[in-house]
Amino acid sequence: MSNYSETDASIGDRLRRRRKALQLTLQQVSDAAGITIGYLSQLERGRSVGSVSTLQKICEVLKLKVGDLFESSMNSSKPVLRFLDAASRTFGKGASKFKLTPAYFDHLEVLLGVFEPGGNTGNAAYTHGASEELLLVLDGNVEVEVDGEAHRLGPLDSMTYNSSQPHKVSESTGTSPATVTWTMAPPTY
Repeated sequence: MSNYSETDASIGDRLRRRRKALQLTLQQVSDAAGITIGYLSQLERGRSVGSVSTLQKICEVLKLKVGDLFESSMNSSKPVLRFLDAASRTFGKGASKFKLTPAYFDHLEVLLGVFEPGGNTGNAAYTHGASEELLLVLDGNVEVEVDGEAHRLGPLDSMTYNSSQPHKVSESTGTSPATVTWTMAPPTY
């Protein structure tokens, strides 16, 4: 008798969808997670149940939280996200990011960035993954530095770049806040 269950299959499906969305091979994920390719394949097919430790390692490679594995991809009963309910975190200096897309999205991620006057994403430019990224200024003025080249953007201006390019965003007036969105495909956070 098999230990196979629908939960195991949905977790495996989620792992496979995310791995493919990030254009990673079984070999790349298994190497990075420190498990065999055969074991990862069994997990993706729902034929094996991973330990919490193993799932944490795989999720780290796939840029997921373990809890994301249990969130239904068919959960459309709450398609509206109220700003007050959005998951947020502070970063850089005087800046916050709010995740607007649900955790089960495998191909698209949208973040809202709110910068206090003079706020920025940090003193140094940073990279994350290799996604196509679009920054759109909703309100205020920012300076976007990509590969050492600075670009000033105002309301409704946008800029595209690859998230593997060193980049940094700063509110540019020092006197007014700014609000931007980042849209990335595939997700990197």
